Amino acid sequence: MFPIGDDNSGRQSFPIVNTILIALNVLVFLYQLLLLAQSPLALENFVFKYGAIPYELTRGVDLPPTVGFPIYLTIFTSMFLHGGFAHLIGNMWYLYIFGDNVEDSMGHFRYLIFYLLGGIAAAWAQTLLDPASRIPMIGASGAISAVMGAYLVLYPGGLIRTVAFFGFLPFFFYLPALILIGLWFVFQFFAGIASLGVPTAPTGGVAYWAHIGGFVAGLVLVWFFRDPERVERQRLARRAHRAFQRLERGW
Repeated sequence: MFPIGDDNSGRQSFPIVNTILIALNVLVFLYQLLLLAQSPLALENFVFKYGAIPYELTRGVDLPPTVGFPIYLTIFTSMFLHGGFAHLIGNMWYLYIFGDNVEDSMGHFRYLIFYLLGGIAAAWAQTLLDPASRIPMIGASGAISAVMGAYLVLYPGGLIRTVAFFGFLPFFFYLPALILIGLWFVFQFFAGIASLGVPTAPTGGVAYWAHIGGFVAGLVLVWFFRDPERVERQRLARRAHRAFQRLERGW
């Protein structure tokens, strides 16, 4: 099952912060591609300099060859780096689907702070579970996991347009956020448990505990950042569709 959109009924504000975040991630990735075209080493040094490395964060030391940038600022810069097209597109798609309604429910500035705090919590969760890793953590998925956690709290019955394939045939239907996001979290949790004690591959891997940490942070932080009136406005407007209703067209 894959989400392709959600019910935007009741959303009144344009998601300017969410749009800027997506644009920044894309622009940074384009810069990474320019570095790669220059030389693979240039891109590697860039990632090691601005990615969050657990070994550095837990020991307060800056490893060569990328010394000179404040270690703890990498928690922020790492949120805007990605490891490839699939990594970028997957993250930005989920941010596009879930971020706009969460931003509308909080207001622009509070949403930005919430997003950054979610990313910080995600980075530290992965760091504490794998403190000896010297592989840079990169990607927006920890912060986006916080957004998904907030969405689940705010709109557990919110309907997500979903596609599932049976063989080669696509089927489109509405699925409650509680089920879609809940299943996503269950997968992350068991994958995170399975990764404990497994040495990090030299080429890296999926930072499941960053996803889990970001998600849990979102579940908690949303209560301090939501605007109850905005939330209620969206909830009242989201009653036109039924869960599991089959869609004639996917979009």
